Amino acid sequence: MIKDITLGQYYSTDSAIHRLDPRTKILAVILYLVELFLVKNYYGFILCGALLVLVIALSKVPLSFMLRGLRPIFIILMFTFALNLFMVPGEVIWSWWKLKITDQGLKTAVFMAIRLVLL
Repeated sequence: MIKDITLGQYYSTDSAIHRLDPRTKILAVILYLVELFLVKNYYGFILCGALLVLVIALSKVPLSFMLRGLRPIFIILMFTFALNLFMVPGEVIWSWWKLKITDQGLKTAVFMAIRLVLL
């Protein structure tokens, strides 16, 4: 069962990323997280995504292993997406009964979903 959870699990391989000093990796992760939460537009997310793809490629960790790590956060992702979609005020795009989707709610929901995936 614990083998099915890949989030934070070490993948042993010989790569440039694995050979880096641990302090360098910790500092790089902190800088990445700060930059990810300072991003205010899609161009910044594209930059973060490109950087993440580059690091994954340099680490020689299979993409399937990385994507398997996203499974545990899928429920959190859907929950935060729904909360932001329906709870953020703005100009109403769609409504039914007491549910309303606003333009700002949609934008916030998409931004938060992208942030969670890139985390």
